[in-house]
Amino acid sequence: MGAGLFAAFPDVTHLASDLLGLSIEELCTNDAGRQLRDTRYAQPAVFVVNMLMHLRHAQEHGSAYDYYAGHSLGEYNALVAAGVLTFDDALRVVVRRGELMSEIAGGGMSAILGVGTTVVERAIRDSGLTHVFVANRNAQTQTTIAGDRHEVSLVAKALADLPTVRAVPLNVSGPFHTPLMSAVEPALRTVLAECEFAVDASPVVSSVTGALFTPEDGVDLLGRQPSVPVEWVRAIATLRAAGVTYFDEANGKTLTALLH
Repeated sequence: MGAGLFAAFPDVTHLASDLLGLSIEELCTNDAGRQLRDTRYAQPAVFVVNMLMHLRHAQEHGSAYDYYAGHSLGEYNALVAAGVLTFDDALRVVVRRGELMSEIAGGGMSAILGVGTTVVERAIRDSGLTHVFVANRNAQTQTTIAGDRHEVSLVAKALADLPTVRAVPLNVSGPFHTPLMSAVEPALRTVLAECEFAVDASPVVSSVTGALFTPEDGVDLLGRQPSVPVEWVRAIATLRAAGVTYFDEANGKTLTALLH
């Protein structure tokens, strides 16, 4: 991951390595200790590589966009690209975010494909289970559920029994974007409070609300982010309503494929 980018941006690479206490290049390209299985390493690794890809793209094509948006962790990259947060501040938060979220383990996530969110929500209610939740509203027919691993598997199995529905377990280490992660919020808010959120930057659409990100509420929005659903459907609706017709995704088409 990120091979060829680290040498091109030594300042970013050195800063990331210093904050992590290990070589970010070795982690991403070799991962000899299989540390990327742990979200405390995976989150800063993905964030840094996303940042390097943005910098390379800006060098080659420029980076003048009308709006920015990022899915979950990617929102930090969007905020840096838009000029709301500095890379240094965002990386420090992401490192702490990964540490905090890694402390809540034992959870699971599954992507539910081929049915609307309302059907997924009804299945959760009908199950009577209390530790499984909607985690990502990604598209009209793609919703992610998360929570206690056993309860997630039970709801996923019930949904997979419906015609045209497919349930795909995700390889994650925790119940991300559910109330089960709420314990990380106080400590995350503490590190976020040390950041400066620029108010004169390019607009960013929040993955927490699906509306425009308000820098004045940055600590609250990002503090709540790990324990509330990713509202990607709403975010895209906001961009569409603003007149956005062209989307440029860093390194792939995973999110672009969700557009309708």
